[in-house]
Amino acid sequence: MKVAVVIVAAGKGVRAGGELPKQYRSIVGEPVLRRTLRAFADHPRITSILAVIAEGQEDRFADAASGLPKIAPPVPGGAERQASVLRGLEALAREEPDIVLIHDGARPFVSSATIDRVIDAARRDSGAIAALPVSDTLKRAGDGPVISGTVPRDRLWRAQTPQGFRFEEILDLHRQFSEREDMTDDASLFEAAGRPVTLVEDDPTNIKITRPEDFALAERLLESAMETRVGQGFDVHAFEDGDHVTLCGVDIPHTQKLRGHSDADVGMHALTDAIYGALAEGDIGQHFPPSDEQWRGAPSEVFLRHAAELVKKRGGRILHTDVTLICEAPKVGPHREAMRGALAEIMGISLDRVAVKATTTEKLGFTGRGEGIAAQALVTVTLPAS
Repeated sequence: MKVAVVIVAAGKGVRAGGELPKQYRSIVGEPVLRRTLRAFADHPRITSILAVIAEGQEDRFADAASGLPKIAPPVPGGAERQASVLRGLEALAREEPDIVLIHDGARPFVSSATIDRVIDAARRDSGAIAALPVSDTLKRAGDGPVISGTVPRDRLWRAQTPQGFRFEEILDLHRQFSEREDMTDDASLFEAAGRPVTLVEDDPTNIKITRPEDFALAERLLESAMETRVGQGFDVHAFEDGDHVTLCGVDIPHTQKLRGHSDADVGMHALTDAIYGALAEGDIGQHFPPSDEQWRGAPSEVFLRHAAELVKKRGGRILHTDVTLICEAPKVGPHREAMRGALAEIMGISLDRVAVKATTTEKLGFTGRGEGIAAQALVTVTLPAS
């Protein structure tokens, strides 16, 4: 069974405030829309995802979707939501999906369980929506902010997304009702046609970001669903004839250089392994085998950037890094700030999250004898809880 998704993300998000449309604003370092796209891209039952975006937002969308699987080229939206959905459905028609889910781009916290429930109900009943039963007492206002009556809440539900349908049926109804302006969601079309729609209970965390205060709520939700991990790395490189060493991305004049398959940046190697450790993703040798000649002489920033990108792809972020260089020479102090700046830029984090220190072994051991340099690193990352 082919299950496609239309992500509606063509709105301006005026009520949310800010210079950017809400779907491109960041929550804990990641755009809202990327989080929404990833929720479906990571779901094993989803076969393709098509976003409907505003004209002129192609570059922002490309950044938000970068590296995610199953993402089709976006299509431009219409003046209203209903027109945007129709354009998305028309673009999907050549794929002939069995089921289509229609979801708001500003709902980044949809759960895998909700997606499953909507797919199953749509497959069984032809139409289904995620929804929440109303638990609050509802009041009707008069002409001003004065209560004119109480609305019975029995059998009342709040419509959410995703909303799922058999593809041919919802496409036909969108074409049929394309001139109607009173359809506030896709289930309304099924209702207008006299067809049943099944209510599927949603999770309360599947909020739609609409107002400025919703961003604060979204950040709190994310923080409560994240876990903190610590990784450690250690590396050693021996000296050989040369005129400089590369430490934490900075070339330092010296009477020798470090021997290695790549540029032998011992500090960056330790830090890279620390990140891989926090992710439980092996080590540098696993990702960049020394037996592979393409990595001979490679700058170590390639390795560190790859590790940092893995954190980002997992929906996490690097909170803090701490590198200790162990050597008698060269002197690290004069180059410390340049090292911090280089590491921060490569990992895409702020300077105050990067520490670089140096120490000696008081003339003891191979580093004390000046035979090489060692480095150890710790990193703290936050990731979505397993």
